Amino acid sequence: MYFSAVEKMPLSELRALQNARLSALVKRVYEQVPFYREQFDRIGLLPDDIRTVDDLPKLPFTKKDDLRDNYPFGMFSEPMTNISRIHASSGTTGKPTVVGYTPNDLNVFKEVVARSLYCAGARPGMKLHNAYGYGLFTGGLGMHDGATHLGMAVIPVSGGMTERQITILQDFKPEVICCTPSYAQTLAEEMYKRGIDTETLAVKYAILGAEPWTEAIRSQVEAGLNVTATNIYGLSEIIGPGVSQEDHEEKGTGSYIWEDHFFPEVVDKDTGETLPYGQEGVLVFTTLSKEAFPLLRYWTNDICSIQYDENAKRSHIKMSAIKGRADDMLIIRGVNLFHTQVEEVIHQMDFLSPNYRLIVEKKGAMDTVRVEVETTENGLTNMDYLSQQLRGKIKDSIGLSMDIALVAPHSIPRSQGGKLSRILDKR
Repeated sequence: MYFSAVEKMPLSELRALQNARLSALVKRVYEQVPFYREQFDRIGLLPDDIRTVDDLPKLPFTKKDDLRDNYPFGMFSEPMTNISRIHASSGTTGKPTVVGYTPNDLNVFKEVVARSLYCAGARPGMKLHNAYGYGLFTGGLGMHDGATHLGMAVIPVSGGMTERQITILQDFKPEVICCTPSYAQTLAEEMYKRGIDTETLAVKYAILGAEPWTEAIRSQVEAGLNVTATNIYGLSEIIGPGVSQEDHEEKGTGSYIWEDHFFPEVVDKDTGETLPYGQEGVLVFTTLSKEAFPLLRYWTNDICSIQYDENAKRSHIKMSAIKGRADDMLIIRGVNLFHTQVEEVIHQMDFLSPNYRLIVEKKGAMDTVRVEVETTENGLTNMDYLSQQLRGKIKDSIGLSMDIALVAPHSIPRSQGGKLSRILDKR
């Protein structure tokens, strides 16, 4: 364990730490961030009204539009003279969200990433093949600094240029790789096509994040790259990668949230009501130790559940795999649909590849979904049967009738290093 004194901290002590940090945070943002001062004043709250994490539901949510409305630096709580780094989202759906870091924020960032890497199986002295993008995106530099802090040698490959990635994996022999799960699929497929024996690679651990993925993707990546694959979760608004991490010896039981720094809630996506542990809803975070860019009850839009695991190594709460994003949820003929539900059905069938996409169209007044999925080579001679089977399984498990389009291997677009969209909405 990288930081056992914190990672195994008794829950009573953890709550006391969270409450102390929250109280200081609320006072600071009220004084230094006009947006939050206006929020408090509008609902008649004073900083002293928020003393413990149980008081957080008294506060409204902070949403991405609030960050855009205060673009670029209006949400910062420190003067620019104290800012050491600035990152930003891509801004593909509007103004980018801009985040800042003080020197202490960067220390926290690299510590939680180092904690996450260790949790995933990485150790000092190993090499990290970092295939996350460098630049304004927090992934590349965030993972880089955390790995250096842990004592690893970092290979800053960044995203794309798959042929070069494969050469470096063969020649530099890193023990750990980090990238998006869809790009790990791409690397595994390319190695198979080139006849590369992955037993000859040194890579043992794959740390995958930045997009929702399922056990189907894990199975393909682990088999294709001969690795143990775990999930890392983060978002730039909260800090970047390293908000939570799955343990390599506890796969499938959820990812630890480092809640000494990030306090989680799960709320109903329609009412905003805080939900009990174990129920699915929108994940909300309050940053307990951020200086430059603190956030109260930030609405992530990610759908998951949280709960404590009495049999776990660590005392921190775990979050389930992200089912999808609230704004990516499709409502088809009155049924809520996430693409990951279809992915799990595909995983149950032999001769189908986990490379797929959902194509949503409107026919007349009706919304329709077509599942486009690749077969394996062995499935090419039995496509009619596979199509009927998949249609029936989707209907039984999800409750929707969908059109099925089985296509040849390698015909659906692949990730070239960045995030991959599984939904093509033509409405």
